[in-house]
Amino acid sequence: MTTELPVPSEESARSLLPPGSRIFVAGHRGLVGSAVARRLADDGHEVLTRGRDRLDLRDAARTETFLREARPDAVVLAAAKVGGIMANSTYPVQFLEDNLRIQLSVIAAAHAAGTRRLLFLGSSCIYPRLAAQPIREESLLTGELEPTNEAYALAKIAGIVQIQSYRRQYGRSYISAMPTNLYGPGDNFDLETSHVLPALIRRFHEAQRDAVPEVTLWGSGSPRREFLHVDDLAAACVRLLEVYDGDEPINIGCGEDLTIRELAETVAEVTGYRGRVGWDASKPDGTPRKLLDVTRLTSLGFAPRIPLREGIARTYAWWLGQLPPSV
Repeated sequence: MTTELPVPSEESARSLLPPGSRIFVAGHRGLVGSAVARRLADDGHEVLTRGRDRLDLRDAARTETFLREARPDAVVLAAAKVGGIMANSTYPVQFLEDNLRIQLSVIAAAHAAGTRRLLFLGSSCIYPRLAAQPIREESLLTGELEPTNEAYALAKIAGIVQIQSYRRQYGRSYISAMPTNLYGPGDNFDLETSHVLPALIRRFHEAQRDAVPEVTLWGSGSPRREFLHVDDLAAACVRLLEVYDGDEPINIGCGEDLTIRELAETVAEVTGYRGRVGWDASKPDGTPRKLLDVTRLTSLGFAPRIPLREGIARTYAWWLGQLPPSV
Protein backbone atom coordinates (compact mmCIF):
# COMPACT_ATOMS: atom_id res chain seq x y z
CA MET A 1 0.00 0.00 0.00
CA THR A 2 1.44 3.35 -1.04
CA THR A 3 1.45 6.18 1.48
CA GLU A 4 0.41 9.52 0.01
CA LEU A 5 2.69 12.33 1.12
CA PRO A 6 1.31 15.80 0.35
CA VAL A 7 3.84 18.60 0.11
CA PRO A 8 3.71 20.48 3.43
CA SER A 9 3.19 24.20 3.62
CA GLU A 10 6.05 26.56 4.41
CA GLU A 11 4.48 27.17 7.82
CA SER A 12 4.58 23.48 8.75
CA ALA A 13 8.12 23.21 7.38
CA ARG A 14 9.29 25.93 9.75
CA SER A 15 7.61 24.20 12.67
CA LEU A 16 9.68 21.01 12.21
CA LEU A 17 13.10 22.66 11.95
CA PRO A 18 13.02 26.30 13.03
CA PRO A 19 15.65 28.71 11.67
CA GLY A 20 18.87 28.75 13.66
CA SER A 21 18.33 25.32 15.21
CA ARG A 22 21.14 23.65 17.17
CA ILE A 23 21.85 20.37 15.37
CA PHE A 24 24.30 17.66 16.38
CA VAL A 25 25.74 15.89 13.34
CA ALA A 26 27.07 12.51 14.44
CA GLY A 27 29.81 11.43 12.05
CA HIS A 28 30.68 14.91 10.80
CA ARG A 29 34.10 13.84 9.49
CA GLY A 30 32.69 11.24 7.11
CA LEU A 31 31.44 11.60 3.56
CA VAL A 32 27.80 12.05 4.54
CA GLY A 33 28.18 13.85 7.85
CA SER A 34 30.57 16.47 6.49
CA ALA A 35 28.21 17.30 3.63
CA VAL A 36 25.19 17.53 5.95
CA ALA A 37 27.13 19.74 8.36
CA ARG A 38 28.17 22.08 5.52
CA ARG A 39 24.62 22.37 4.26
CA LEU A 40 23.11 23.00 7.69
CA ALA A 41 25.71 25.69 8.42
CA ASP A 42 25.07 27.32 5.03
CA ASP A 43 21.36 27.37 5.89
CA GLY A 44 22.06 29.27 9.10
CA HIS A 45 21.80 26.48 11.66
CA GLU A 46 24.21 25.99 14.54
CA VAL A 47 26.08 22.75 13.92
CA LEU A 48 27.42 20.77 16.89
CA THR A 49 30.12 18.13 16.35
CA ARG A 50 32.35 15.78 18.29
CA GLY A 51 35.21 13.77 16.80
CA ARG A 52 35.89 10.18 17.82
CA ASP A 53 38.92 11.37 19.80
CA ARG A 54 36.55 13.26 22.10
CA LEU A 55 33.44 11.05 22.00
CA ASP A 56 33.19 7.40 21.01
CA LEU A 57 29.54 7.09 19.98
CA ARG A 58 29.59 3.39 20.87
CA ASP A 59 29.88 4.47 24.51
CA ALA A 60 26.25 4.88 25.55
CA ALA A 61 26.92 6.60 28.88
CA ARG A 62 29.28 9.23 27.49
CA THR A 63 27.02 9.86 24.51
CA GLU A 64 24.03 10.45 26.77
CA THR A 65 26.05 12.80 28.98
CA PHE A 66 27.13 14.82 25.94
CA LEU A 67 23.62 15.18 24.52
CA ARG A 68 22.11 16.07 27.91
CA GLU A 69 24.68 18.85 28.24
CA ALA A 70 24.55 20.04 24.61
CA ARG A 71 20.71 20.00 24.41
CA PRO A 72 20.49 20.04 20.58
CA ASP A 73 17.18 20.70 18.85
CA ALA A 74 17.91 17.91 16.39
CA VAL A 75 20.36 15.09 15.71
CA VAL A 76 21.49 13.75 12.34
CA LEU A 77 22.85 10.24 12.81
CA ALA A 78 25.32 9.90 9.93
CA ALA A 79 27.99 8.04 11.92
CA ALA A 80 28.52 4.47 10.73
CA LYS A 81 31.10 1.88 9.87
CA VAL A 82 30.92 1.62 6.07
CA GLY A 83 32.82 -0.06 3.27
CA GLY A 84 32.63 -1.90 -0.04
CA ILE A 85 32.14 -5.58 -0.88
CA MET A 86 35.64 -6.59 0.23
CA ALA A 87 35.44 -4.85 3.61
CA ASN A 88 31.93 -6.10 4.34
CA SER A 89 32.86 -9.66 3.42
CA THR A 90 36.05 -9.61 5.50
CA TYR A 91 34.79 -7.91 8.68
CA PRO A 92 31.08 -8.77 9.15
CA VAL A 93 31.36 -8.78 12.96
CA GLN A 94 32.60 -5.18 13.04
CA PHE A 95 30.04 -4.02 10.48
CA LEU A 96 27.25 -5.55 12.56
CA GLU A 97 28.37 -4.74 16.09
CA ASP A 98 29.87 -1.27 15.60
CA ASN A 99 26.79 -0.01 13.76
CA LEU A 100 24.40 -1.52 16.29
CA ARG A 101 26.30 0.07 19.17
CA ILE A 102 26.39 3.50 17.51
CA GLN A 103 22.68 3.44 16.71
CA LEU A 104 21.54 2.14 20.09
CA SER A 105 23.74 4.68 21.86
CA VAL A 106 22.85 7.81 19.89
CA ILE A 107 19.12 7.26 19.48
CA ALA A 108 18.59 6.30 23.12
CA ALA A 109 20.72 9.24 24.27
CA ALA A 110 18.77 11.67 22.10
CA HIS A 111 15.53 10.47 23.66
CA ALA A 112 16.96 10.72 27.18
CA ALA A 113 18.13 14.27 26.45
CA GLY A 114 14.71 15.29 25.14
CA THR A 115 15.94 15.92 21.59
CA ARG A 116 12.92 16.90 19.52
CA ARG A 117 14.02 15.78 16.03
CA LEU A 118 16.34 13.01 14.83
CA LEU A 119 17.20 11.79 11.34
CA PHE A 120 18.70 8.31 11.08
CA LEU A 121 20.54 7.56 7.85
CA GLY A 122 20.60 3.97 6.72
CA SER A 123 21.47 2.47 3.34
CA SER A 124 19.77 1.07 0.26
CA CYS A 125 21.40 -2.30 1.04
CA ILE A 126 18.59 -2.90 3.55
CA TYR A 127 16.40 -4.10 0.69
CA PRO A 128 16.18 -7.69 -0.59
CA ARG A 129 18.81 -8.73 -3.11
CA LEU A 130 16.19 -9.44 -5.77
CA ALA A 131 13.67 -6.74 -4.91
CA ALA A 132 11.47 -5.48 -7.73
CA GLN A 133 13.00 -2.45 -9.45
CA PRO A 134 12.86 0.42 -8.77
CA ILE A 135 12.85 -0.48 -5.08
CA ARG A 136 9.95 0.91 -3.06
CA GLU A 137 10.12 1.41 0.68
CA GLU A 138 7.51 -1.32 1.10
CA SER A 139 10.05 -3.89 -0.15
CA LEU A 140 11.80 -3.91 3.22
CA LEU A 141 11.92 -7.40 4.80
CA THR A 142 10.17 -9.08 1.85
CA GLY A 143 13.12 -11.24 0.72
CA GLU A 144 16.68 -12.40 1.30
CA LEU A 145 19.46 -9.84 1.66
CA GLU A 146 22.64 -9.64 -0.42
CA PRO A 147 25.05 -12.05 1.35
CA THR A 148 28.13 -9.86 0.86
CA ASN A 149 26.76 -7.07 3.09
CA GLU A 150 24.13 -8.87 5.16
CA ALA A 151 25.64 -7.93 8.53
CA TYR A 152 25.70 -4.21 7.71
CA ALA A 153 22.18 -4.35 6.26
CA LEU A 154 20.77 -6.06 9.35
CA ALA A 155 22.29 -3.39 11.58
CA LYS A 156 20.66 -0.66 9.50
CA ILE A 157 17.31 -2.46 9.52
CA ALA A 158 17.55 -2.57 13.31
CA GLY A 159 18.08 1.19 13.26
CA ILE A 160 14.88 1.70 11.29
CA VAL A 161 12.94 -0.42 13.77
CA GLN A 162 14.49 1.50 16.66
CA ILE A 163 13.35 4.80 15.14
CA GLN A 164 9.83 3.45 14.60
CA SER A 165 9.73 2.10 18.13
CA TYR A 166 10.61 5.48 19.68
CA ARG A 167 7.91 7.10 17.57
CA ARG A 168 5.26 4.60 18.61
CA GLN A 169 6.16 4.18 22.27
CA TYR A 170 7.25 7.73 23.13
CA GLY A 171 5.76 9.87 20.35
CA ARG A 172 9.19 11.08 19.22
CA SER A 173 9.49 13.01 15.94
CA TYR A 174 12.29 10.74 14.74
CA ILE A 175 12.60 9.72 11.08
CA SER A 176 14.81 7.54 8.89
CA ALA A 177 16.08 7.80 5.33
CA MET A 178 17.80 5.28 3.07
CA PRO A 179 20.32 6.83 0.66
CA THR A 180 21.48 5.19 -2.53
CA ASN A 181 25.19 4.87 -3.40
CA LEU A 182 26.88 8.15 -2.51
CA TYR A 183 30.06 9.86 -3.63
CA GLY A 184 31.73 13.25 -3.45
CA PRO A 185 34.19 15.33 -1.37
CA GLY A 186 35.26 13.50 1.76
CA ASP A 187 34.94 10.05 0.23
CA ASN A 188 37.21 7.14 1.14
CA PHE A 189 39.77 6.33 -1.57
CA ASP A 190 41.49 3.44 0.24
CA LEU A 191 41.34 0.52 -2.21
CA GLU A 192 40.89 -1.99 0.62
CA THR A 193 37.81 -0.38 2.14
CA SER A 194 36.32 2.07 -0.38
CA HIS A 195 33.10 1.84 -2.36
CA VAL A 196 33.14 1.31 -6.10
CA LEU A 197 33.20 4.88 -7.43
CA PRO A 198 36.15 6.28 -5.43
CA ALA A 199 37.97 3.00 -6.02
CA LEU A 200 37.51 3.42 -9.77
CA ILE A 201 38.73 7.02 -9.62
CA ARG A 202 41.89 5.98 -7.84
CA ARG A 203 42.53 2.92 -10.01
CA PHE A 204 42.19 4.86 -13.26
CA HIS A 205 44.14 7.86 -11.98
CA GLU A 206 47.08 5.66 -10.98
CA ALA A 207 46.90 3.70 -14.23
CA GLN A 208 46.91 6.92 -16.25
CA ARG A 209 49.79 8.31 -14.18
CA ASP A 210 51.87 5.14 -14.52
CA ALA A 211 50.92 4.44 -18.17
CA VAL A 212 49.45 1.03 -17.26
CA PRO A 213 48.11 -0.57 -20.48
CA GLU A 214 45.15 -2.39 -18.85
CA VAL A 215 43.05 -2.07 -15.70
CA THR A 216 41.25 -5.21 -14.53
CA LEU A 217 38.13 -4.65 -12.45
CA TRP A 218 36.09 -6.94 -10.20
CA GLY A 219 33.04 -8.78 -11.56
CA SER A 220 31.35 -8.75 -14.93
CA GLY A 221 30.54 -5.04 -15.12
CA SER A 222 26.87 -5.86 -15.65
CA PRO A 223 25.30 -4.90 -12.28
CA ARG A 224 23.37 -1.65 -12.35
CA ARG A 225 23.80 0.99 -9.70
CA GLU A 226 22.41 4.42 -8.85
CA PHE A 227 24.74 7.19 -7.67
CA LEU A 228 23.94 10.44 -5.87
CA HIS A 229 26.36 13.26 -5.13
CA VAL A 230 26.67 13.77 -1.39
CA ASP A 231 25.76 17.46 -1.65
CA ASP A 232 22.42 16.44 -3.15
CA LEU A 233 22.04 13.95 -0.31
CA ALA A 234 22.66 16.73 2.21
CA ALA A 235 19.99 18.90 0.60
CA ALA A 236 17.54 16.00 0.80
CA CYS A 237 18.34 15.45 4.49
CA VAL A 238 17.61 19.08 5.32
CA ARG A 239 14.37 18.90 3.37
CA LEU A 240 13.27 15.84 5.34
CA LEU A 241 14.13 17.49 8.66
CA GLU A 242 12.03 20.46 7.60
CA VAL A 243 8.92 18.71 6.32
CA TYR A 244 8.74 14.96 7.00
CA ASP A 245 7.37 13.34 10.13
CA GLY A 246 6.32 9.84 9.06
CA ASP A 247 6.83 6.35 10.44
CA GLU A 248 8.19 4.83 7.24
CA PRO A 249 11.75 5.28 5.92
CA ILE A 250 12.22 7.51 2.88
CA ASN A 251 14.43 6.56 -0.07
CA ILE A 252 16.99 9.16 -1.15
CA GLY A 253 18.30 8.83 -4.69
CA CYS A 254 18.17 10.29 -8.18
CA GLY A 255 15.91 7.66 -9.77
CA GLU A 256 18.40 6.73 -12.53
CA ASP A 257 21.02 3.99 -12.76
CA LEU A 258 23.76 2.67 -15.06
CA THR A 259 25.93 -0.43 -15.34
CA ILE A 260 29.25 -0.66 -13.53
CA ARG A 261 30.83 -1.00 -16.98
CA GLU A 262 29.29 2.32 -18.04
CA LEU A 263 30.42 3.88 -14.78
CA ALA A 264 33.98 2.66 -15.38
CA GLU A 265 33.97 4.14 -18.87
CA THR A 266 32.85 7.50 -17.49
CA VAL A 267 35.51 7.50 -14.76
CA ALA A 268 38.20 6.51 -17.26
CA GLU A 269 37.17 9.42 -19.47
CA VAL A 270 37.18 11.91 -16.58
CA THR A 271 40.62 10.80 -15.36
CA GLY A 272 42.08 10.70 -18.86
CA TYR A 273 42.83 6.97 -18.91
CA ARG A 274 42.97 5.59 -22.45
CA GLY A 275 44.09 2.00 -21.83
CA ARG A 276 42.06 -1.22 -21.90
CA VAL A 277 39.54 -2.18 -19.23
CA GLY A 278 39.27 -5.87 -18.34
CA TRP A 279 36.83 -7.69 -16.04
CA ASP A 280 37.52 -10.53 -13.60
CA ALA A 281 34.25 -12.47 -13.57
CA SER A 282 35.55 -14.77 -10.80
CA LYS A 283 35.03 -11.90 -8.34
CA PRO A 284 31.55 -11.18 -6.90
CA ASP A 285 29.18 -8.74 -8.57
CA GLY A 286 26.97 -8.16 -5.55
CA THR A 287 23.31 -7.29 -6.05
CA PRO A 288 22.36 -7.43 -9.77
CA ARG A 289 20.51 -4.11 -9.68
CA LYS A 290 19.76 -1.51 -7.05
CA LEU A 291 17.63 1.44 -8.13
CA LEU A 292 15.49 3.25 -5.60
CA ASP A 293 11.95 4.45 -6.15
CA VAL A 294 12.12 8.09 -5.05
CA THR A 295 8.44 8.93 -5.50
CA ARG A 296 7.97 9.77 -1.82
CA LEU A 297 11.00 12.05 -1.78
CA THR A 298 10.02 13.93 -4.93
CA SER A 299 6.51 14.41 -3.53
CA LEU A 300 8.15 16.38 -0.72
CA GLY A 301 9.60 18.85 -3.20
CA PHE A 302 13.15 17.50 -3.65
CA ALA A 303 15.10 16.88 -6.86
CA PRO A 304 18.88 16.36 -7.24
CA ARG A 305 20.87 19.00 -9.12
CA ILE A 306 24.30 17.49 -9.84
CA PRO A 307 24.60 15.27 -12.98
CA LEU A 308 26.76 12.17 -12.55
CA ARG A 309 29.61 13.08 -14.89
CA GLU A 310 29.87 16.56 -13.43
CA GLY A 311 29.82 15.11 -9.92
CA ILE A 312 32.57 12.62 -10.76
CA ALA A 313 34.71 15.41 -12.21
CA ARG A 314 34.20 17.51 -9.06
CA THR A 315 35.07 14.56 -6.84
CA TYR A 316 38.19 13.76 -8.86
CA ALA A 317 39.32 17.39 -8.64
CA TRP A 318 38.72 17.41 -4.89
CA TRP A 319 40.72 14.20 -4.39
CA LEU A 320 43.60 15.49 -6.50
CA GLY A 321 43.71 18.50 -4.22
CA GLN A 322 44.26 16.23 -1.22
CA LEU A 323 47.25 14.42 -2.75
CA PRO A 324 50.89 15.34 -2.25
CA PRO A 325 52.32 16.98 -5.41
CA SER A 326 54.35 13.87 -6.34
CA VAL A 327 51.30 11.57 -6.25
